[in-house]
Amino acid sequence: MNKAKGRLVAIAAILLVVFSVIVFLLPFEKNGIFWISYVFGILAIALQLYMLKVSFGKEKSVKSRFYGFSIAQIGVIYLAVQMIMSILFMCIAAFVPMQIPIILYLILFAAAAIGFIAADTVRDEIEKQDMQLAKSISCMQELRSKAASLPALCDDIETKKILTDLSDRFKYSDPVSSSAVEEAEKEIAVIMTELQSAVAESDVDCIKSLCQKASMSLDERNRLCKLGK
Repeated sequence: MNKAKGRLVAIAAILLVVFSVIVFLLPFEKNGIFWISYVFGILAIALQLYMLKVSFGKEKSVKSRFYGFSIAQIGVIYLAVQMIMSILFMCIAAFVPMQIPIILYLILFAAAAIGFIAADTVRDEIEKQDMQLAKSISCMQELRSKAASLPALCDDIETKKILTDLSDRFKYSDPVSSSAVEEAEKEIAVIMTELQSAVAESDVDCIKSLCQKASMSLDERNRLCKLGK
């Protein structure tokens, strides 16, 4: 058992002990409502193990754990309300029929379950969108990185300026890729590979030609990006 699981179990055990000691020390009549209230209280405590595990599982990213606070909050609210209701109905057990607390407990449980599922679904969708965004900008990030590294490898002042201008064009281009610009980006990637070789060989004429070609392809790529929006 790892530390995270151990802490969850410890928290649940402490809550269980405190709740049990309170309800059994107080002079409640041990009737049907008492045991129903006690069982639902134990259920609320047990559910914290699952809710907290889902909220802050170690396989999740830091950002995902941040979103997990809303899920954990639902669990904590459910636990607090259930504890209060359980003790309240234990106090007034002689004055209410058993059906009332059972119905209220079930409604509370259903509300917590729906809230938990909704919050977890929202988090999954956010994570999915984040992954899609990271994937869609990875190509331009790589091309930007290549372009940004080239000026430092060139000693010729005029050529260095041309490479710097090209790097700036990449920097201010739309970072998000799509199927509409896939071919253009492949063409740009080939040009940038050739440009890296030209810079390594200090072939000034080839560098200038490839920079112009890369700029034209980048303009076309950006034009397609705008059309796709």
